[in-house]
Amino acid sequence: MAKAKVTFTDVSLTVNVPAGTRIIEVSEKIGSGITYGCREGECGTCLTHVIEGGENLSEPSALETRVLKENLAGQNDRLACQCQVLGGEIKVRPA
Repeated sequence: MAKAKVTFTDVSLTVNVPAGTRIIEVSEKIGSGITYGCREGECGTCLTHVIEGGENLSEPSALETRVLKENLAGQNDRLACQCQVLGGEIKVRPA
């Protein structure tokens, strides 16, 4: 199974995760400051800024795209509950 490295810059921690893992799952386990509400992609609470490696994340769904737009998210922002790590290296922080 493919592995990826995700760095959470707010807690200065890098972890190896299997491909298909959602950012929020890792964030919860390591105690990153990425908060969440619904875990369904509806509330926008888990807005996360992707510093590097956005190409290593799944494409935003129509729902995620809508919620990002409604929350005036930046170009490199994603919902941690929706985006999946595909491989490679990713650096994120709470938005």
